[in-house]
Amino acid sequence: MHELIERARARTDGFTVTPSQYLVLAYVALGALTLIVWTGAAVRLSGSGLGCPTWPKCYGSYYPPLNSHAVVEFTNRLITVPVVVAAGLAWVGALRRRPYRRDLVWLSGLLPLGVIGQAVLGGFTVKGALDYGWVMGHFALSMLILVAAVLLVFRASRERETVADAQRGDRVLVRSLRALVGLGALAIFAGTGATAAGPHAGGSPGQRINRLSFDGRGTMDFVIHRHAEIALVFALAAVAVWLLARRRAAAPGVQRPLTVLCVLLAVQGAVGLDQYETHLPTELVWVHVVLASCCWVAAIWSAALAGALLPRRRDEPVPRPLERPLVPAEPLRFPGN
Repeated sequence: MHELIERARARTDGFTVTPSQYLVLAYVALGALTLIVWTGAAVRLSGSGLGCPTWPKCYGSYYPPLNSHAVVEFTNRLITVPVVVAAGLAWVGALRRRPYRRDLVWLSGLLPLGVIGQAVLGGFTVKGALDYGWVMGHFALSMLILVAAVLLVFRASRERETVADAQRGDRVLVRSLRALVGLGALAIFAGTGATAAGPHAGGSPGQRINRLSFDGRGTMDFVIHRHAEIALVFALAAVAVWLLARRRAAAPGVQRPLTVLCVLLAVQGAVGLDQYETHLPTELVWVHVVLASCCWVAAIWSAALAGALLPRRRDEPVPRPLERPLVPAEPLRFPGN
């Protein structure tokens, strides 16, 4: 892998990228990768998941027929092209960034690899007739790619020394934020299960889609309620971590994304309750997915700003319990001495 990177660096000789220019490339890649999550959700919720039942061609052609579902699904495929370009430029830019940083090269390399993996997984999803397992995996991979994109922007916005020293040492806050990210991942996974069991399986009317079902008609209610419970725990934990950050006088940079996360979760809860009461209308479900991706980005950003755990110094004295000082005993005195 190291030889591959060195060859790529040699082939890109002739131009250099400044840190500020590279930061723009990282932001563009993050925006593109977030956008394709939203358009992919629109494909599924509009019932256009099988608008083009063949892959990579659409009905055996390089352009779709003139019907709405085919156009929507094929348009999402076309959006993959600028996303691949943005991810590729982030990697090439990391190779030519000066000063050169290996951490940015490795992080940015995950973006084009992830997009290629998404394209392949999307092909299996179409060929598998939108089986719920493929669809859930497709969305989960999107969230993992967003983790790499957010970390890339975070590290590109700071020099190596700043990254190493930023917000290190508060072990309680760092661990709390990491646990919060884990809760967010669990809530998103439960949300994909709720969608897989619900009416928006991705196919148009008349198409048979393998939905998530283990309790007949009660599956959707069971999964939706479990998703709501996990999301409630996630929201309450976010508020608790926000209060913890304020109590421990965390830097404003850590508190701001936590505040954004709490606000987004409040809106997300209202939208989720409304869509349940109105029997899952397509538009509200799409807004729910958009807010979920924004909450995920905010949670990852907060955890990144908190920094890494600071290892205990070896020369740091180990605290010991208080002991009474030893007083030399007086010699025994006997009568007559």
